[in-house]
Order: sequence, then structure tokens, then C-alpha cells
Amino acid sequence: MEKTIIRQKLPHTDSIEELARFWDTHDLTDFEEDLEEVGQPVFVRTKGTSLSIDLQPAEAQHLKKIARSRGIKETTVVRQWILERLQQSQGTGRPPDETLQRTAQKTRRR
Repeated sequence: MEKTIIRQKLPHTDSIEELARFWDTHDLTDFEEDLEEVGQPVFVRTKGTSLSIDLQPAEAQHLKKIARSRGIKETTVVRQWILERLQQSQGTGRPPDETLQRTAQKTRRR
């Protein structure tokens, strides 16, 4: 008796994580009939600026713990914090960099 091969379908998702999991366990050559050539980039990086932040190992571990408890990446936590502070500084009437400088000075005094 012959077995019928059940053909899997490509996932319909915009999630890069889901697609990565799928392709980690599947071979592209099994889906050649479903593929189509695209003329434009599919994944376009949003315009923005990246920053590098040096943390002490204990600070990085604390950040990881917070992110894990929220179920998000560390970079997302840091970005949320920065956006919150920028919004707060707009409410003070002072420019954001002045507010951040005052915060840094308070931190150094402790």
C-alpha cells in the first residue's frame, strides 16, 4: 500500500520569528513551486538611529530579568524607557537633553 505524501504549505504570516522557526525545520527546495520572484525588497528596515549602550554585567542581567518578566526583548524595554523619559521631559518645558543631563547628574551624586 502506498502512502500519500501530505504536502505542507508555506506559512501566511508577517512574523519574522515564525518564518525563521518554519525555515529552521524545512527545506526551501520542497517549496520551489510556491515561490515567486519579487522585484522590490520585502523587508525594509525602518529609518532610525541605533545607539550602543555600555552596561555593567549586573545591570545587563537586571535588564534581561525585567525583559523576560515582561516577555519582550531587552532592547524593547530600553526603548520604552527612553520614550517615556523623552515624553516626560517635553512636559517639563525643558529640552530633552537638559532633562537627561540633570538625571545623569543626580545618578552620579548617589
